[in-house]
Amino acid sequence: MGKLQPHTETETETEDKPKFGQTVMEDLRRGDFQVTMKRDWRDVIQFYLDEENLNELKDMGAFKKWLFSTWWLAKSLFFKLTPARRIILLISVVLFVNGADGMGATVVLSFLGLLLILVLELKDKLLAQDELLSGRAVQLALMPDRSPQFEGWDIWLYTEPANDVGGDLVDYLHLADNRIGVVLGDIAGKGLPAALFMAKLQATIRAVAPAIDSLSELAQEINRIFWRDKLPNRFASLLYAELQAGEVGGGIVRLFNAGHMPPILMKSSDVSVLAAPGDMALGLVADATFRELKLNLDSGDALVIYSDGVSEARNDSGDFYGEERLLALLGRMRRQSASSIGSAIVRSVDDFVGHARPSDDLSIVVIRRTP
Repeated sequence: MGKLQPHTETETETEDKPKFGQTVMEDLRRGDFQVTMKRDWRDVIQFYLDEENLNELKDMGAFKKWLFSTWWLAKSLFFKLTPARRIILLISVVLFVNGADGMGATVVLSFLGLLLILVLELKDKLLAQDELLSGRAVQLALMPDRSPQFEGWDIWLYTEPANDVGGDLVDYLHLADNRIGVVLGDIAGKGLPAALFMAKLQATIRAVAPAIDSLSELAQEINRIFWRDKLPNRFASLLYAELQAGEVGGGIVRLFNAGHMPPILMKSSDVSVLAAPGDMALGLVADATFRELKLNLDSGDALVIYSDGVSEARNDSGDFYGEERLLALLGRMRRQSASSIGSAIVRSVDDFVGHARPSDDLSIVVIRRTP
């Protein structure tokens, strides 16, 4: 499968500098200007306006909504600038108002002041983006670059962040006695803070899992460490599954579920959500207890583990992808390979979301028993 982000383009540097005319023509030929502007406008509204403002706008007419949203946006933008840039903005506005009666020089100075603010803000954004891209490179290096090959099992791993870096953990580790542990975790939140805690959780699992055979004790130890080092309001859901190679362990899957949504079991006769309830998420209580569960997968059966970036993916209308749509899709995928099942889920979610921005990291693990 290659990288765990198979349809996310990696950033490459080129020695050729972009040409102005060629860039403009390529932008015009894209044909998505209107869709992009609508999406960007929704992002601006969501970023700059608080929940109270958004609720007030719902009851306003079109003109009143435009008037108030413009004023609230301008005010929010003003207070998000640094003190020096706020002063430049005020001077630019005053110069523009004074130059409205025909004084061209003041209008030009006003324009230059606004251009200076734009240049400074863009510089900050590009610096932050470079740091995020570096963080993404580190995150990719920490994750496996391909799905594992393991006798008796067909395993497919996938994760794609909603932003430049993500808070989902997809990993596997080889253990003693010809066993393998497969992990899917989800840190509360998105972006850089979640990514940092994801790296911490991954390091913890890799350090303690080889030394602990009992999965309930393993979950307790991971939770204890995560609780000790966490920040307020930060927690993680985690589903850990352990498999035995070949015929030694039959089709037994040992697992624990710490606050994660239940996986989907694909049998030859039906597709259903695993009935066994999960335990508490990691980092909520220091002395939480966890249970070890066991599943028996016959040849051709599969277990689908996924993050809420699948079921809670949203389209432009704000509708959720939902569990029912996922179950219907998997009902048509029985006896397919793990990669076919996983790729079908990714395509289905992408088609549903359309031009909307991803609302959360999307991660999938498919474990299928082979003859």
